[in-house]
This record gives sequence, structure tokens and C-alpha cells, in this order.
Amino acid sequence: MTQPALHYEQALGSAMTDKRLDVLRAIHALGSISQAGRAAGVSYKAAWQAVETLGNLAGVPLIEKAVGGSGGGGARLTAHGVELLRAADLLHQARQEALAQIQRAGKGLDLQGLANVGLRTSMRNHLPCSIVQIKSSRGAVRVFMHTAAGLPIVSRITLESQQLLGLKAGMQVLALCKATAVTVAPTIVAAGDVNLLHGQVLRRSSSDSGEVTLQLAGGLSLVGFAESTQELKLRRPAMAAVDEAAVVVGLAG
Repeated sequence: MTQPALHYEQALGSAMTDKRLDVLRAIHALGSISQAGRAAGVSYKAAWQAVETLGNLAGVPLIEKAVGGSGGGGARLTAHGVELLRAADLLHQARQEALAQIQRAGKGLDLQGLANVGLRTSMRNHLPCSIVQIKSSRGAVRVFMHTAAGLPIVSRITLESQQLLGLKAGMQVLALCKATAVTVAPTIVAAGDVNLLHGQVLRRSSSDSGEVTLQLAGGLSLVGFAESTQELKLRRPAMAAVDEAAVVVGLAG
């Protein structure tokens, strides 16, 4: 029977996998998912989620049950799991060396921005932000962010996602959302956990699609849709609304 291939690119394609790899390393060292979660600073549920997500991305099982031990059993890495960790270490070393060379050759180059360029997603709106605060809210967490121009944006995510991404105040992140999740109108009244963003109409579709691009403070652009573009005039103020749950927090590779 042919063994499934390990998909390195999918499992190691982003810095967002780092915390998940920390969990995998801890399982390798400790032989227990619960102990690995504690060592990585995440819950037992988040540790399982980390392993399952990595396994899905890698396309092969990364852990297996281990019989015996002081706790009567646990978990250990498969050969593929060990191989994935070796590959991750090699990629990390190569990335650090490449960034050092770029830093020496391109003074003044924004390495964070360069990393963001490599992020590929169907979401059209990518807004660089810094995390200001993180609060627990109804079994989830709300991540409060500001753009460089001080524009506030809030994302509501699960506690496990916050733990696995290692999100903390002061971190540089990306706030992402689909254009279809953004409603644009001349004025919008706040209702519920919704981000309200002010800007000016930069472009509007000449067709019936209703697509509108707003220019936000600091030169950022935001794409959304309006029920009618007739009321939206070029270079005139308009507002955009996007639900907190539709905002994704991303870390560049």
C-alpha cells in the first residue's frame, strides 16, 4: 500500500503555524497532549485543534497513541510528525538567514510589509494593524486593533484561535475581511457588534454589481458593496460596516 505524501508547503506555509508546531514539539518531548498544551500555553482543546489542523494540512497523521508510561498512556509523533519538525527547523533557519541578508541589502525596507506580500487569500481587504487590547466576551475573545492612522477595528474570534496564534497587545497583525462582508452606504447607524469605518468614495462600479472602494484614513482602501451606488458620490464621505465576526486576524509568514 502506498504511503501518503507529507505536504510540507501546506503545513509549513505560514508563521501562523508556529504555535501549532510548538504543541507538536512539546508532544514529542513530553509524550502527552495535555502536558504539551500546558507547556505551549494553550488549553487541552486548543492543543488537539493544533494537532488536527496540522495533520489536515500535512495530509498525513502526525501523532499516534502511546501505551504505557507513568500516566498509563499518552501520545507520540509518527515518523511523519518527526519529519515535519525537522523540515520546520530547516525552514526557520533559512528564513532567518534570508531576512538578515535582506536587512543588510535593503536598508529602510519594511520587512513586516514584505512578509505581508506573501500572504495569499481570497479576502480582498487586508488592513495592517497593531493589537491594542484583547478581552473575553461570551465564550470568545474580542481583539481590539488600530491601523497606523488610529482607525479602530475589532475582531471576534475563538479563545483557541487566540491561543494558537499567540495574539497579544502590541503585536503587528493584519485585519482581513471579504468584500462581500462589507456594507457601504452614505450613513450607517451602529447596531450590535459591528465595525463602522468612515472614508471617502474612491471608486464605484459602473455596473449593477454595487461594488464600492472607500479610501480610509492613512491611505488604506476598503472594498465593499452598496445596495445602490447612485447615492454615493466620488470623493464624498461614506461609511462601511462589517461585523466583528467577519474580521479575521492574520499573521504574515
